[in-house]
Amino acid sequence: MDIKNLTTFLRVADLGGFTRAASELGYSQSTVSFQIKQLEEELGTPLFERVRHTVTLTERGREVLMYAQQIIKLEKEMKMSVSSDMPAEGLVRLTAPSSLAPILLGSAYPEFRRRYPGIALKIIEADTQEMFRLINHNEADIMLTLDNHIYSSEYILSYESQIGVHFIAQAGHPLADAGSVTLEELLREPFMLTERGMSYRRLLDEQLAARSLDITPVLESGNAYQLCALVAQGAGLSFLPDHVTADAVRDGSVVELNVPDIDITIWKQLLCHRSKLISPAMQAVMDYCMSM
Repeated sequence: MDIKNLTTFLRVADLGGFTRAASELGYSQSTVSFQIKQLEEELGTPLFERVRHTVTLTERGREVLMYAQQIIKLEKEMKMSVSSDMPAEGLVRLTAPSSLAPILLGSAYPEFRRRYPGIALKIIEADTQEMFRLINHNEADIMLTLDNHIYSSEYILSYESQIGVHFIAQAGHPLADAGSVTLEELLREPFMLTERGMSYRRLLDEQLAARSLDITPVLESGNAYQLCALVAQGAGLSFLPDHVTADAVRDGSVVELNVPDIDITIWKQLLCHRSKLISPAMQAVMDYCMSM
């Protein structure tokens, strides 16, 4: 039984709704619904009665609530007892997409290093498919994804946040001042894109393929930040996540294009395999990732 599902169950019960619980826990509403569904399937009984926008505990749900409160209390006591004698040290292998590596190793890392001198952090840059292989073969401890929303009972979700992805152009580009840009106008331009295996590139290709369209880029690179810099220099257009382009958009060197025909959202999610024992060192790294 996943402790996180029990925690979510308690928050839904306390707050009387999935939306409010999702907001407090930092999850999407669909994730909260998925976790409750998992718990109900595991216990073989409905835990909530859903009427319009409110939920109330069933009779079985009230029974489970008492047990869940005891389990969460015991789990916290166990962690405090064990972790008090276990220093946060050792190797932690974190796999993440290349566009998140500069953030993980940014200005906050020296403070993390000072706080946890005994932790050796190994960052393995990979696409989502390779991340799952690494986690499943115990070649990585934690994965920080940037992809579609992932629902799976095999993994424990510790954190998630939604991230936008936009087409960008150099400030002053003819399309920059357009209220909206059609795909026909867009595809006439030279594109510099990340490699096809990268999540947001794959999602873009899928949406274009559904319209029998394709982009043949003049440049492909795994370095999203370099692509953004090239766009700012007028070398072409690109399609990149907002955390990569934020500084360039803020300083006015690039602009986001409004392309109504393409709507892609990706999720940053922090996961580990449910069979993995979370050590104090792993928890410290996970807390660090969640603060980014």
